[in-house]
Amino acid sequence: MLGKLARQQDANVLVGFDKADDAGVYQISPEMALVQTVDFFTPVVDDPYTFGQIAAVNSLSDVYAMGGKPLTSLALVCFPEKGDFDLLEQILAGGLSKMMEAGCTVIGGHSIRDDEIKFGYSVTGTVHPKRVLANSGARPGDKLILTKALGTGVISTAIKKGKAREQWIEAAVASMTQLNKTAAEVVAKFEVHGMTDITGFGLIGHAREMAIASQVSLRIQAGKVPLLDGALECVSAGYIPGGLKANRDFAECVVKYEPAISEESKTILFDPQTAGGLLIAVVAAESSRLLGDLLKSGIGAAEIGEVLENAKPMITVC
Repeated sequence: MLGKLARQQDANVLVGFDKADDAGVYQISPEMALVQTVDFFTPVVDDPYTFGQIAAVNSLSDVYAMGGKPLTSLALVCFPEKGDFDLLEQILAGGLSKMMEAGCTVIGGHSIRDDEIKFGYSVTGTVHPKRVLANSGARPGDKLILTKALGTGVISTAIKKGKAREQWIEAAVASMTQLNKTAAEVVAKFEVHGMTDITGFGLIGHAREMAIASQVSLRIQAGKVPLLDGALECVSAGYIPGGLKANRDFAECVVKYEPAISEESKTILFDPQTAGGLLIAVVAAESSRLLGDLLKSGIGAAEIGEVLENAKPMITVC
């Protein structure tokens, strides 16, 4: 809806909402720009402390995706008027633990009465104006690297249905509570042209945004895309979140599949991720070293494709 409104003319806006990027970037001096983002959602796991951690990791991710460093945050709380406030305290404590790990200071927040619990943060960070990693920077010839495996959406759906195996839950929670901080620090040492994080629109949805903003096409190798333990089993069992269906209805029109791609493999590419990983467009000559450094740093990552000249189809899955 913002896209239908008049654009405000401000030369200091380096990244606005017009290219569907992860966060806004506003230059305040020749050496510094602010990175601003906001995100909140309903619980995706049963444990309140873990939910708070996941919400914080998810909110911080957009700052890391822009190449920035988070500085301050404001908590956003929707909570039932007669709810258990011990539960709320645990949610806030979980979020604070991840904010402290990120070196991001919680300086306040806002709450409203709501029958459905929702939690998240507005986060402000900084980045050098010439080092912003927008989703519009990908260039033909770049390699695509993905950190974090896909599958949190379908596994969360299985959790809600009481059908998730313990090892699936453990793998999903470990992924959703891992900050993208270390990955972003590794990325900063390489010639990376563009970056975005994979969240609610799924891998294809966010890849589409990168392709449109950069005016390129992408080739993704489905067999190289890392998947969480249980992700394909959840797809096969029909634990499909509504967001996945919406993502597929919206974005599949720009995708061409090679004949060998299974239906399960197609489906998981649209899975909405919570606190997902980074999709990185790096110069081809540095891709192997970047991947190696990510793996040495304990970051699960894989090279999953490449950037091509602008053509149809926009995204090829092979």
